[in-house]
Amino acid sequence: MKQISTLLLLFSSFSLFSQIKGTVTDDKNLPLPVVSIFVENTYNGTSSNEAGQYELNVRTAGKHTIVFQYLGYKTQKKTINIDKFPFVLDVKLEEENISLAEVVINRKEDPANAVIRKAIAAKKENADNTGRFKADFYSRGMFKLKNVPKKFMGQEIGNLDGSLDSTGSGIVYLSETVSKIMFEKPDNFKEKIIASKISGNDNGFSYNSARGTNFDFYKNTLSFGANMISPIADNAFSYYKFVLEGTFQDENNQMINKIKIIPRRDREPVFEGYIYIVEDSWAIYGVDVDVKGYRSHQEFMDVMNLKQNYNYNKTTHIWSKNLQSLEFTAGAFGVKFLGKFTHVFSNYEFPDQFEKKTFTNEILSFEENANKKDSVYWNAYRPVPLTLEESNDYVKKDSLQTLRKSEKYLDSIDAKGNKFKIFDIISGYTYKKSIDKWSFNYAGIMDLASTSYNTVQGWNLNSGFSFRKWNEENGKYTYINSVFNYGFAEDRLRVMGSYYHRFNNQNYAAISVSGGSTVSQFNSAEPISKFVNTVSSLFFKDNYMKIYNKEFAQINYGQNVVNGLYLNGKLEYEQRKPLFNNTDYVIIKDSDLFTSNNPLAPDDYLNAPFEQHHLVKASLSGRINFGQKYISRPDGRFNIRNNKYPTVTFNYEKAFAATDKAYEFQAVSGSVYYDKTLGNKGTLSINLKGGTFFDADNISFIDYKHFNGNQTHIGTADRYLNVFNLMPYYSNSTNKSYFESHFEHNDNGFIMNKIPLLNKLNTTLILGFHNLATTDRKPYQEFSVGLDRLGFGKFKMLRVDYVRSYQNGYIGDGVVFGLKFLNILE
Repeated sequence: MKQISTLLLLFSSFSLFSQIKGTVTDDKNLPLPVVSIFVENTYNGTSSNEAGQYELNVRTAGKHTIVFQYLGYKTQKKTINIDKFPFVLDVKLEEENISLAEVVINRKEDPANAVIRKAIAAKKENADNTGRFKADFYSRGMFKLKNVPKKFMGQEIGNLDGSLDSTGSGIVYLSETVSKIMFEKPDNFKEKIIASKISGNDNGFSYNSARGTNFDFYKNTLSFGANMISPIADNAFSYYKFVLEGTFQDENNQMINKIKIIPRRDREPVFEGYIYIVEDSWAIYGVDVDVKGYRSHQEFMDVMNLKQNYNYNKTTHIWSKNLQSLEFTAGAFGVKFLGKFTHVFSNYEFPDQFEKKTFTNEILSFEENANKKDSVYWNAYRPVPLTLEESNDYVKKDSLQTLRKSEKYLDSIDAKGNKFKIFDIISGYTYKKSIDKWSFNYAGIMDLASTSYNTVQGWNLNSGFSFRKWNEENGKYTYINSVFNYGFAEDRLRVMGSYYHRFNNQNYAAISVSGGSTVSQFNSAEPISKFVNTVSSLFFKDNYMKIYNKEFAQINYGQNVVNGLYLNGKLEYEQRKPLFNNTDYVIIKDSDLFTSNNPLAPDDYLNAPFEQHHLVKASLSGRINFGQKYISRPDGRFNIRNNKYPTVTFNYEKAFAATDKAYEFQAVSGSVYYDKTLGNKGTLSINLKGGTFFDADNISFIDYKHFNGNQTHIGTADRYLNVFNLMPYYSNSTNKSYFESHFEHNDNGFIMNKIPLLNKLNTTLILGFHNLATTDRKPYQEFSVGLDRLGFGKFKMLRVDYVRSYQNGYIGDGVVFGLKFLNILE
């Protein structure tokens, strides 16, 4: 029996390795990469690698016709008779003879325009031909770095775990994926990954899925950061000029039109390069285009080249995409980043319909042990052979991983990092036990990010201790933290502690317990950051942050209940005490006074906005993402918001067991958030929020609904969908019903790209409207117009808005400067 099993294994191995292999070169013997190679009139295909090498899996001996197709070169057919495997077939391709009729010279309109018009008219029919299919998918992705310095901003970079050589260059990421996909227009998609491999990570799951590779030129726009205009979009002639460079005959004697794509305006979201259109059917034969970083709003990217090859099947009469490649360069500070992805589509099936429930909210899953396939599997099923560089990377990093996962190595690395130095008392210290997956941290006493100033505490700083333990395989994560905050003007130490535990990465069930003493803004959403308040107070004497002392104990539990629904419950005891200013220290002095710490009476320095009290609050909140999609992996479930539908939140809160019955109340609130992409005309974003209180006539001002105002003229968010840009922080706080609406339209360059001179800024126009309605005040409104994506060179992190505000008539206007990089600093 054992001998029979061995023979069966040998036979199956021979079967798996049945293949045609060889090298594709040009007439100068230079290798040709990304050549489409397939068995004629089938969907069995592959591609050549950078060295021109290919492997084509063919299971049966006998007569086969192999087609070699490469844009710009004559397609070749080779009929071969295979008597044994592997079969070596080297091919030399000649450049295509492009012919252009003499009549072109005399025409007022380039003949390419007529071809493009016919392609636009026929694109629905051609798109529908591949509107429903099954296919096998293979992807390989690689990222390389060049010229990485030894140090950056004083920090050692090292060799990135052996990825970089002595010149600071090398492969930092290499992965492969084999999967089966199903697709049905407009957006039904399902993918199951059969095999996944990452260089140097035997437990990794590659992100090279087919989900992000569907660049469909039959659509009006393609998403590359910005919505890029297809050369055969309905409005293509508004964005492109076309030149017919010539025609040639393919292997089926079909005439192919080679058309050059020329942008009408440089700063628009447009491609440049070539599109190949088949005469009569007007289907896409191939695409070879460049995407420039500034056109796609990806400033760090220099240029991306996208190639697509389509092949024709005489049985189905369908032109289907069989090969796609992406190559791009990016960089900053002299460091170059290179990326390359190859996608092979094969074994197409075009069913008349799919069974019911074929498509669900699960759009991507992994076969069991998909990331554990051995080299025998990959050598058999990898359609594009590895280059020598890629093979060496796998060998080197896989051997290094074996070493670096060992207890001896991890302990030696930890021992080096765990050495305590005297200056760690000031800067902080971390002790790590990598093999057991835990770490202990001391925050130090001079962390600039945690040092701030306010008129109650004066200069205050944080320190503390924390402990982390994690498990990537089951998603468990535990974090224990303590924070010691000392205010010099108060001469007071506050201590707070917290415990957080996530049970898994499936439903993300998590519990947290916290308590202690802290200072809190009256608006718990913290509309003014510590950094902005510090600068505003010290340099402009505008102490907008208003705080009180809170001693509390809290327990919180949340989890995904069903797909798209997350629920969270919280129970909290709070004791609140008023605080007063203790310092008038400033850097730039003037005769003005700081305002008091009373948000109701900024000029009252003696009376507090509330009396000391305590209460208990219980709340239940939820978030609904309608139509939410998700990815299932052995190490977790990863949710993906469905942009076709809004996100809805709701909250119920009850306060009880208070010092005084008057402080007790109930409140309900909710919100609706929605983004609507308007093709290439931009994105309209909407955030609607509302709520009401019950039995809340005499509650503490702390428990009022406070709205996110802004008096600093500094914005820190990417979008202003949760803030009133000129409204004082507490001028419209209410304990009754309220409704706020925020609208913001970003044109994504649709208008700005067409304005001479201004289009060189490569910025976007933003129109905004904000409205607040409460039962006890006149509505507050703001209108704004601004420019986003301002900056220097590749750094587009600035925004400027002009805002006018109204409440029972015109109030005022002002300019808000958006400094989005402050989010990173904080």
